[in-house]
Amino acid sequence: MKTARLLQTLEQQLARLQTQVAPQASHATLSARFDRQLFRTRSTKMQAYLDEAQAHFEELKYAVEQQQLPQVAWLAEHLAAQIEAINRESEAWSLRVWDNASPGLRRWQRKRLETQDFERRLLEMKHQRQQQYRQASTLDEQQRLAREITAFDGRIARCQQALQEIERVLARMTR
Repeated sequence: MKTARLLQTLEQQLARLQTQVAPQASHATLSARFDRQLFRTRSTKMQAYLDEAQAHFEELKYAVEQQQLPQVAWLAEHLAAQIEAINRESEAWSLRVWDNASPGLRRWQRKRLETQDFERRLLEMKHQRQQQYRQASTLDEQQRLAREITAFDGRIARCQQALQEIERVLARMTR
């Protein structure tokens, strides 16, 4: 019974993290975000860390089914540490400082970070307006919120175009 509750809690935490990290899941950084003992992936994208945590969760479920108690204990502890680390990193995302690089490269990386953070905030604001739209009771309020959502779509599209251009510049600089 305890293991079923543990699995359910871990699964809920992973689902909550997936939602929380979604706006920044595909954004890369210069260096690894976590210790190599915590995550094996070499990627610096949050989605890769989430995928690895999800894989550990699947391994944990299998170990529970096979009643491999030492492996269950280790995997549960390791997965809990991964979830906590991803949660801390996502909360500190906007405070992350870039690693040392050449001044031009560093400037573009800073610009990428600022643009990614701006995109994340736009996505959050759009999501809030969509929730308000679903709960709106008057036609005027629905129309106003629909206009705001459309405006956010345009801003997000321009932000994503800027990110693509920054990525192209960074790719040329690091060849």
